[in-house]
Amino acid sequence: MLDKNKTGPVALRPKGWPQPKGYSDGMSAKGRVVVTGGCVGWNEQGEFAEGLVAQTRKTLENIVAIIAEAGAEPKHLMRLTWYVTDIEDYLAKQIEIGAVYREVIGKHFPAMAVVQVVRLVEKQALLEIEATAVLSE
Repeated sequence: MLDKNKTGPVALRPKGWPQPKGYSDGMSAKGRVVVTGGCVGWNEQGEFAEGLVAQTRKTLENIVAIIAEAGAEPKHLMRLTWYVTDIEDYLAKQIEIGAVYREVIGKHFPAMAVVQVVRLVEKQALLEIEATAVLSE
């Protein structure tokens, strides 16, 4: 249910639905929209972190850096769309990925989707994440 008095993003969950684990069913916010392109786990020199968990950390850090350019913080994230090249690797490492997520993003869980793809544009990328944030007016 939407709390119309709350400022910033609000998680949406229909009455009677189970509590999702690590994401929200939906989000609502009013304000300025900030979006990223597909972010990958590389540094400023284009060097990739080793392995899925390390690439996840760097990808999330890159998202935080991009949205900060608009004055946004992780708490403003509304949606994350994850593209992974190996869903089995992602599922096997969910605990480590969850820990990295909480270290970088915190305990804010926007609407999310995870999709397996054949490959990404950057051959070394094991995942790519698109982000949408909304800054309150």
